[in-house]
Amino acid sequence: MQRIVRGENMKANITKNDNAALIRNRYRSFLRSVKKYMTEKEQADIRKAIRHLVSLPGEEMSFTGEPYLIHAMNVARIVMEQMSMGVVSVIGALYHDISRIRNIPPEYFDSEFGPQVKELIKGLNKISGLDPHLAAVQSENFRQLILNLAGDIRVILIRLAEQLELMRHLEKVPQKDQVNISTGAYYLYAPLAHRLGLYNLKSELEDLSMKYLEPEVYEDIRKKIVQTKAARNRLIRDFIEPLKKRLEAQGLRFTIKSRLKSVHSIWAKMKKQNVGFEEVYDIFAVRIILDSLGEREKEDCWKVYSVVTDLYTPNPKRLRDWISIPKSNGYESLHTTVAGPSGKWIEVQIRTTRMDEIAEKGFAAHWKYKEGGREQAIDEWLRNVREILENYDPRSEDIVDQMKLNLYSKEIFVFTPKGDVMRLPEGATLLDFAFAIHSEVGMHCTGGKIENRVVPLHHTLQTGDRVEVITAKNQKPASDWLAFVRTSKARSKIKQSLNEEQMKAAAHGREMLMRRLRNWKIPFSDETVKKLLQHYRTKLARDLYARIADEEIDLLEIKEILTAPQKKGSEEPKSWGDMKTLPSEVRQKNEDFLLVDGNMKNVDYTLARCCNPIFGDPVFGFVTISEGIKIHRQDCPNAKWMKEKYPYRIIPVRWTHVKDKPSFEALIRVTGTDEIGMVNRITELLSNELGVNIRSISFSEKKGSFEGRIKVVVANADHLEAILHRLMRVKGVTKASRYGDG
Repeated sequence: MQRIVRGENMKANITKNDNAALIRNRYRSFLRSVKKYMTEKEQADIRKAIRHLVSLPGEEMSFTGEPYLIHAMNVARIVMEQMSMGVVSVIGALYHDISRIRNIPPEYFDSEFGPQVKELIKGLNKISGLDPHLAAVQSENFRQLILNLAGDIRVILIRLAEQLELMRHLEKVPQKDQVNISTGAYYLYAPLAHRLGLYNLKSELEDLSMKYLEPEVYEDIRKKIVQTKAARNRLIRDFIEPLKKRLEAQGLRFTIKSRLKSVHSIWAKMKKQNVGFEEVYDIFAVRIILDSLGEREKEDCWKVYSVVTDLYTPNPKRLRDWISIPKSNGYESLHTTVAGPSGKWIEVQIRTTRMDEIAEKGFAAHWKYKEGGREQAIDEWLRNVREILENYDPRSEDIVDQMKLNLYSKEIFVFTPKGDVMRLPEGATLLDFAFAIHSEVGMHCTGGKIENRVVPLHHTLQTGDRVEVITAKNQKPASDWLAFVRTSKARSKIKQSLNEEQMKAAAHGREMLMRRLRNWKIPFSDETVKKLLQHYRTKLARDLYARIADEEIDLLEIKEILTAPQKKGSEEPKSWGDMKTLPSEVRQKNEDFLLVDGNMKNVDYTLARCCNPIFGDPVFGFVTISEGIKIHRQDCPNAKWMKEKYPYRIIPVRWTHVKDKPSFEALIRVTGTDEIGMVNRITELLSNELGVNIRSISFSEKKGSFEGRIKVVVANADHLEAILHRLMRVKGVTKASRYGDG
């Protein structure tokens, strides 16, 4: 027994020694990096912080299984090197979790490092309760996170760095948590990085998330990038050489770099343009960075543009001038796309060293270039953030959508009648403009004028429009306004107004119902209201009362419903929401085609009707409150919503091999030219040539074209793909796709 204890002690000592050696090596590397960015006094403060952390009793381990201090130094390094943050943020990053775990008093930070560090640690401790693995994309937790962002932006920057460090080592996290963590990184932290101008962080977070959310697609694109590297390098070399000579002849001082698009960015292009990898023409960009400052910056950038477009033919539709009017996140650059030596389109980005640093490191870099008004853009955005939070309705679950609307939007610039510039998201309407001026202006807006031409509320604005708003005292928001507004401010104000109107209507409708029920001698009870909600397929009593007040529901009809005898065995019709997710009828009892959560067999699950997954589709499981596990396709129309709102209910699922051949229903959409015998050709192919069991078929004709919906029984996704391929070869068919895929 004594020998066993001694052996365990030796093993513990070896591990402790290994960890100590690992910390020493990482510490030396960290200090070498610190010397490039910090003054001697700042270096001394950082060394003091690390010595204190090493001296703390016990040994906290990070999610990677390494000592926590290594994780903390990695986060601090991201903050320092990739965000250009100062010593306060680096010390905050070193202590970002351990100060809470070890309950270090705020007075310690105040006395040793000053009040700024103390306040930053306080902010970090406030959001430390948010689980970065699961909770970040839930509405209330998201709100807490943004509230802290609106207070001290360094808090969110350190949180972003922590999330990036987590994603870089995600392979060391249990597999069951990888999808949840990646979902949070993709839907919350990557958009935040984008909005703060941290493009490198945003791209890396998107790529790392995609690696776990879409592993097959990610690996396929990554391999193709590697395979085309040699040809790409030749093209870049042939493009750059003559350009360098021309720029040197102009006496310009510059650096030329080539930048490859991220895997996720290429994938987004492929989906948006509906093309393959080989057809994405701007996989890389050439960046020209000028050593130019002050008043000469714009002039030199346009001089380079002139040289580039003299040498290579530009595409006029692809000119982007973010030098004259920078993006709201501070991004400044001049973009153009030109035809290279081989005729291939190449994107060229022209900017100065200052612009490049801000583009790479976001708003943090603005603190390095404190020139008049450069802080203004972030202050404007933080004001918008606060406005959303102030108008936040806790009953609403769409705050994440509101924030993402602002985070990802492209922008337009329009003018007030006095000539003031207003920044709005691309696709913004006249009504958005009215709410941007003032909430009351938006509430009473009836239309507007652009260049003396009258336009309606839903008119989409373009950059350069000079807009005048027309109002009327008796105008008030309508529910159809929500269909065309783009800004979160307009949306939240309209909803707030509609909710107030609906509450008034609901109170009136409830009173009407109670009065009638008393006359009919029917009790006003929960059971009575529940019966009416089921009949009218309405979720909330408030909505039912509002419909009664608006006379959408006849009170005499209510009497018939409540006094009619209940038939034995009869059931209330299911709501539309229930119908969308009914289990697939094709799935037989005792058939187990799926392995749920890695190791759980014979689990009760159903296939969701909203996307009809079939054998071989990339799928995931969603734990419902009352109906067990629903299996959805990864590209299900509802997948994004479920992953954003309830990431903790998502479970991994994969198909397994079974003895018997499985069968699933799939809905096919076929479109083409309306010709005599078209239906016969399609049914002949499916039934006779391919031997496919057709469950239902319907066709409609409009202006010489037809659209058909065919429900068939298939074995798996490959079988369905083969059917679609053969349908595309039928004369007159222009498109055959799985229903819901476009």
